[in-house]
Amino acid sequence: MDIRSLQYFLAVAREESITKAAKTLHMTQPPLSRAIKDLEDELGKQLFVRGSRKVTLTDEGMLLRGRAEELIDLMEKTKKEIVSSDYDINGDVYIGAGESEAISFLAEVACELQKTYPNIHYHIYAGDGEQVAEKLDKGLIDFGLLVAEPTGFEKYDYIRLPTKDTWGVLMRNDSELAERDFITAEDLWDKSLIVSQQASKTGEMFRWMKKGEDELNIVMKYDLIYNASQFVKSGLGYLIGLDKLINTAGDSGLCFKPVYPGWESDLYFVWKKYQVFSRTAGIYLEHIKDKLLYRQNIE
Repeated sequence: MDIRSLQYFLAVAREESITKAAKTLHMTQPPLSRAIKDLEDELGKQLFVRGSRKVTLTDEGMLLRGRAEELIDLMEKTKKEIVSSDYDINGDVYIGAGESEAISFLAEVACELQKTYPNIHYHIYAGDGEQVAEKLDKGLIDFGLLVAEPTGFEKYDYIRLPTKDTWGVLMRNDSELAERDFITAEDLWDKSLIVSQQASKTGEMFRWMKKGEDELNIVMKYDLIYNASQFVKSGLGYLIGLDKLINTAGDSGLCFKPVYPGWESDLYFVWKKYQVFSRTAGIYLEHIKDKLLYRQNIE
């Protein structure tokens, strides 16, 4: 099983047709069909169900598709890193991050670097802590921004950022609790709640709420707070989330209230231990360290 056979496999999976895949690959159908059959013989598994109009993935094919996409991504990332090892710095930096206001710090560093190295390109992948850590472990990204210490912390080196994410409640301006200066857990016990998938997974939210998930009226869980905020606008419920991610000014119709007692999450910029960085990723990391050191010195 080589990279080319995986690329052929992915093309057929994407097009759901060997004929269409052959056209996108600029080859004829017989050698493509033979390559797919050779791959199935090598694995000892049927990867496609051949229908009269299209081919569909078997369970084994779906598993291979996920792994093949990761392998192709890793190959492309490696090729770019090798090319960027020339004298001119012109490579890529790959970062995984959940939704956090701290992304503005990473953006600030990238903006400053652009003045000296205009040919560095950045790739931001969204995901919760588990998803970011998984991409780090597989070598698909260089760095991760995590709002809590990652599972298996011994696998990573990290910088603890000087800022914290602050939790609160997003609601409509005409909501019952909108006149409060802050919101307590007890205020939310009888309310319809929209909550973060990540905070639910870690149990962090339920510890603050002092109640279990089955004791609360959770009407929605979200990954992207912007999407969830539209349901808040519609009046579905109160959203428990991070500050500074949704515009509540002007005619937004929304307001954000801090919680009491205060609830904050530490932020970490992490990478795999013993990671061999490309020159571009190494430069980005050094600039982050220099900027944090500078801030500490002037405080």
